[in-house]
Amino acid sequence: MKTNSIIKALVAVLIVLLVHSCALPKVTQKDPNKNLPTTYQNEVTDSVNSAKADWKTFFEDPALTNLIDEAVVNNKEVNIMLQKIMMSQNEIQTRKGEYLPFVNLGAGAEVEKVGRYTRNGAVEENLNIRDGKAFPDPLGDFKLGATASWELDIWKKLRNAKKAAVLEYLATTEGKNLLVTNLVSEVARSYYELVALDNELQNLNQNIEIQENALEVVKLLKEGARTTSLAVKRFQAEVQKNKSEVYLVKQEIRETENEINFLLGRTPQPIVRNATDFIDLVPKIVQTGIPSQLLQNRPDVRQAELELAASRLNIKVAKADFYPSIGIKAGVGFNAFNPKFLLNTPESLLYSAAADIMAPLVNRNAIKAAYKNANSRQIQAAFEYEQQLLNAYKEVANQVSNLDYLVKSYNLKEQQVQSLTESIEIANQLFQYARADYMEVLLTQRDALEARKELIHTKKEQMIATVDLYKALGGGWR
Repeated sequence: MKTNSIIKALVAVLIVLLVHSCALPKVTQKDPNKNLPTTYQNEVTDSVNSAKADWKTFFEDPALTNLIDEAVVNNKEVNIMLQKIMMSQNEIQTRKGEYLPFVNLGAGAEVEKVGRYTRNGAVEENLNIRDGKAFPDPLGDFKLGATASWELDIWKKLRNAKKAAVLEYLATTEGKNLLVTNLVSEVARSYYELVALDNELQNLNQNIEIQENALEVVKLLKEGARTTSLAVKRFQAEVQKNKSEVYLVKQEIRETENEINFLLGRTPQPIVRNATDFIDLVPKIVQTGIPSQLLQNRPDVRQAELELAASRLNIKVAKADFYPSIGIKAGVGFNAFNPKFLLNTPESLLYSAAADIMAPLVNRNAIKAAYKNANSRQIQAAFEYEQQLLNAYKEVANQVSNLDYLVKSYNLKEQQVQSLTESIEIANQLFQYARADYMEVLLTQRDALEARKELIHTKKEQMIATVDLYKALGGGWR
């Protein structure tokens, strides 16, 4: 009776300790705020969204689509990301194997010679005397068998870890989609910058030609004593200034070409492009859809959402460390001191089976800290998701407004260029008839050159804003 009482007391103490080991520190989780306005700054609500169009459809310039196609295949950063995706996929396989039984096959051989004046040596000597035959010396030990171990995943710790790995793999895939989106955008932006520089160079050359013609006129007027050498020098200085500007633009063209080549994963070489009629390009109309579509179209938002879901599962994984773990071990095989007896059955047959239950009891600081960290990471992931969502809406709203203002700005600059172009001819005629000063001619030419340069710049900004809006909506990765 006394023994039974002691056993019952020990069981009661064990139960109390197990209950104590399962006590969890208090933590809180955060649900992200997914609410967005119904429209972009009072825009008309329409579910049609240009982000759903693939980049081959969105961009209509064959030269540009060929460059993007090569970049998506050969860009070094994209290929690095593909290897990260492969590693994430391998992590799923690792986690999956953890909740399946482990079975190992093994063999071993050992020879042992013990000292005579030891416990084992005395036992062998006694057996020799009693049985009348010598104990094998040295003693062999040969084994062949299989062992198995399995941790019972009763708290779903291992399965939740595998699900978290799947979500992290999907998040990595979305990271690759985000990288492709950025790459498509960067190639398109650099392409429009390049063709704008081509047009700027053409504009400079045309202006230099006009100024050189004007310089010849001034020289003739000087010979006729109708103007001074000061006017000749000022016109010469203006021509020289613009010719020096040509080399600066050519350097910008070279650097932009090299940047595109870098994005394409190749060494510097000429870029095939269509720079004609750039100023007459009409920016593509981008359908913005409704803000809630950002949740499905933006890779960075989808990535943040998947990472948030993975962080929730990681809390469950960390929580399971407080609970008892149950393991099963078993083995079967053959064991003999001589290889010729190794496969004798049942004499050499051996087997074992065991089960154990383990639970953290004292000094649980490490698992408490891991549990709290998992919870903090979940809250962090929720804030990051909200931040990505707000940033996505902000980027779209900014580009919608930007495109609207650029259209109005371009129209005014176009009128300005037309007026200044006409004024150049008027100023030249007035100067020839001594009704205008040479400085008026120079300033008119300079203003016209600057206005055309700004017009090209505004057209470039229009095209880039279209690309940025397409990217902001989540287009480019399909």
